[in-house]
Parts: sequence; C-alpha cells; structure tokens
Amino acid sequence: MKVAGRKLISVVTPCYNEELNILDCYEAVRKLFAERLPEYDYEHIFCDNASRDSSPQILADLAARDERVRVIFNAANFGPLRSMFNGLQSTSGDAVVVQLAADLQDPPELIVDFVRRWEEGYEVVYGKRSEREEGLVMRTVRHVYYRAVNRFAEINVPTDVSEFQLIDRAVADAVCQFDDYYPYIRGMIAYCGFRAVGVPSVWKARKKGFSKNRLYHLIDQGLNGLISLSNVPMRLCMLIGSGLACCTIVYALVNLVIGLVYYRQLASPGIQSIIVSLFFFMGVILFFLGVLGEYISAIHAQVRRKPSVVERGRLNFPAVDGAPSRNLPRPGFAAIAAESNRAA
Repeated sequence: MKVAGRKLISVVTPCYNEELNILDCYEAVRKLFAERLPEYDYEHIFCDNASRDSSPQILADLAARDERVRVIFNAANFGPLRSMFNGLQSTSGDAVVVQLAADLQDPPELIVDFVRRWEEGYEVVYGKRSEREEGLVMRTVRHVYYRAVNRFAEINVPTDVSEFQLIDRAVADAVCQFDDYYPYIRGMIAYCGFRAVGVPSVWKARKKGFSKNRLYHLIDQGLNGLISLSNVPMRLCMLIGSGLACCTIVYALVNLVIGLVYYRQLASPGIQSIIVSLFFFMGVILFFLGVLGEYISAIHAQVRRKPSVVERGRLNFPAVDGAPSRNLPRPGFAAIAAESNRAA
C-alpha cells in the first residue's frame, strides 16, 4: 500500500509453473526494497498463466501474508508477453519494472541501479545484456536477431535488451494506450521515445527448473517482434519476386540471342519455355504476395480485437472508483488451487 509522500515502484513478474522460483523471486524483491531502497514503497504483481503445479497456492499464501503482493490469475496460458502487458496495465506505481522473470536470470539487484538512474531524470532505464550464461549457438542467434530487428525497424530498438526495464509512469501510460493483441513490449517502449539509458547486466543461467519457452515459442516471439516493427520482410518478398522475374526475362533474351546468332540452344527444345514460364510466374506470384501481404499486415493490425488475456480473478488489488472489484474471495481461490493440484 502506498504511503503518502513516498513513491511507489511496481514490479511485474509473469509466471507459469514456477513453483521452485516464486518464493526466491518474492524474497529477492522484498530484501531489495527493505535494505537498499527503504525510501520507496513497492507492489509486486505476479501474473499467473494458469499454472498446473502448486504456483497458484504459493501465490495465494504470499498474498495472504503480504499485501504488497498482488496476483492476477489467468483463465488459460496466454503466453508471457500478453500476460506481462496485462500486468503492466494493472500497475499503479510512479515507475514500473516491466518484467522481473521469476527464474531470476535477470539480476534483481540491478533494480537499484535502475531507480538511481530514474532519479537522475531518465524515463526509461533498461538492462543491456552484455554477457549471457548460455550456449554459443543461442548467444549467436540472439546477437544476430537483435541487430536484425534494430536494422529493419523504423525506430531505434536497443540491442541485447529485453523487457527487464524500469519505465516512468508517463511511459507506462503511453505503452498502455497500444491496442495490440500480441504486444511486443520492448518495441512499444522504444517506439514511445523518452529519455533512455542502458545499464550493463549479466543474464544468468537458470538455477531451478527449466524454461517454459520452447524453440517454437522463441521463433513465434521473434517473428512477432520483427513484423511488429518493420515492413521490410514483406518488401523483401516483393524485391525477391521482382528479381526472379527480371532474371527470367534476361534468361529468355540470352536464349533468344544465342539461338538467332549461333543457331544453338541452351537446352533441348521446349525446356526453355518451361523454365522461363515456371520461374517467371513464381516471381510474379511472390511479387503479388508481397504486395498483398502489405495490405493484410495493415488490416491485421487493425482488426485484432480479441482480449489479450482473460482473467479468472485477482488478489490484493485495490478497488477502482466506479468499477466492481475483481478480487477473488478465498473460497473462490480454493477451487482454483484445488483444480491446479488435480491437473498436476
């Protein structure tokens, strides 16, 4: 609960089947504010993505003994980005740590540096992963991807940066105005502008449990980030299609000149026509798919109106004036916890 005259920091933690890490994450944040940021109040918002282990019960117990812990229970697993964005929309702090992962791979102690730079006047303070404790292949893939996004995007997106950022209330309000079914939050923050600074960090190896982000999810999130910020992929399709069509025309002209001048052919009769027709129409098809994709991507961005997250209920959130409380009664939560235990 915010005390008059003291600023409030909101910390958002999305989680799915993180029973081994939730308590560690909670304790890390509690100690951080008690020992190093005692002049600030804080709220720690956990966004549970319909976990099937004992995570819901652990979160309920934490909320029962600490009113600074606030919990959003999703009705299904909507993915970390949608859940995180819903949590961001539910914050009330003067500044917001957009994501502190429950596995603590991003060092929570860096929040102190974030707050100090925020006090200096920066509205966005992001953790720049200068070192990663992971395999060479994944380090290389991420390195290339971040730079490709920054190169293709119409805005400057800092490289090696995730949603582990502290943003001012003004930035949070601006980001919350986005109406996107699949929010790419780090891109949204970069799009808003504001005065930003990076703080070097080490992305640590996970100590407990395993990551729920499989290869498919990483590819899906990566493509979403690339497409959300740039039309370059579609325009590359047009460029490649146009190039193929031009190469086909050149091939046909070269074949014609050789036949007229040297009375020779590059292939058996009829084969040239098949090659020319096949590659020409493939080029034309790719060209029109690229043009069509431009329109589809624009329409797609406008018509996606499904809710990004459907909530089952909340714990410890204050009532908003004029709006009914969505906090779960204790008996109501007991049913959710029992259901998750049966599923596990």
